[in-house]
Amino acid sequence: MRQHLRQICLLLAVTSSLGTSAALAADANHGADLAKRWCASCHVVAAGQTQANADVPSFASVARRPDFSPERLAFFLLDPHPKMPNFPLSRIEAGDIAAYIASLR
Repeated sequence: MRQHLRQICLLLAVTSSLGTSAALAADANHGADLAKRWCASCHVVAAGQTQANADVPSFASVARRPDFSPERLAFFLLDPHPKMPNFPLSRIEAGDIAAYIASLR
């Protein structure tokens, strides 16, 4: 009986962690590289950047918004927006950029 209980607890621990594995898999360093390549012409994406469009928020200010969520931002990046160029981001790339922005909090 005790062995059966351990197996159930192990199964519950493994299955409960599956829902968070995608969020943990995001690579903020890769997101920083992507942001510098694709986003820095309009946004300030890193400390020390000297040029950007004054009409768009910096990534640090986006990260500090009270309603900021990396998950919501990743979905936002996947949708085309009239004010932003249409970059063909994969879900992984959008998640990586969102993770980078979250690291600026």
